[in-house]
Amino acid sequence: MQLEARDIGFRYGDGPWLFQGVNLTLKPGEVVGIKGPSGQGKTTFCRILAGFETPIEGEVLLNGASLPLNGYHLVQMVLQHPEKAINPKWKMHKILNEGYQPDKALLELLGIEQEWLARWPNELSGGELQRFCVARALGPDTRFLIADEMTTMLDAITQAQIWQALIEIAKKREMGIIVVTHETRLMQRLCQRVLDFNDFSGDKNKK
Repeated sequence: MQLEARDIGFRYGDGPWLFQGVNLTLKPGEVVGIKGPSGQGKTTFCRILAGFETPIEGEVLLNGASLPLNGYHLVQMVLQHPEKAINPKWKMHKILNEGYQPDKALLELLGIEQEWLARWPNELSGGELQRFCVARALGPDTRFLIADEMTTMLDAITQAQIWQALIEIAKKREMGIIVVTHETRLMQRLCQRVLDFNDFSGDKNKK
């Protein structure tokens, strides 16, 4: 099982290329970082890997086959702003059970308290909401997780707690992780290798 991006290129309409020629292979148990300045298309590339966007060039393969575009996905993505990924009209227990029903052990590992399940999203902090987003992404079939600036908006203690739990889960499941962050120390601590988006800038790859 592996997630593979082959010669991915993307632009909006007839505009300039956001990036071109991006190649990446992620295997179970690997943690790979993606770095680069804001505006170079890191989030767009992650959305392509997760099946939310279609590349203009290249293809994404999951275990050698085209990425499925419906059903519960083996590739999950956690965004920087949890409030944008959560329905404000649903209580937390409904949000959490939208895709599957996580067990108590997972909730405890992520620091999710049982009393939070009966609350509305606006009754929780950003860190508490992000714990729910991580739990929701860790379904039993998830094999690859994309963390796009997942803990940037959180305090240092919450960041450490979430990453510690996630890495522990990833090791047990042999789950591959992509880490997008501007925090160099975090990337150095977590990642076995790093993809630098400066190498795929549209300005450097004009045809």
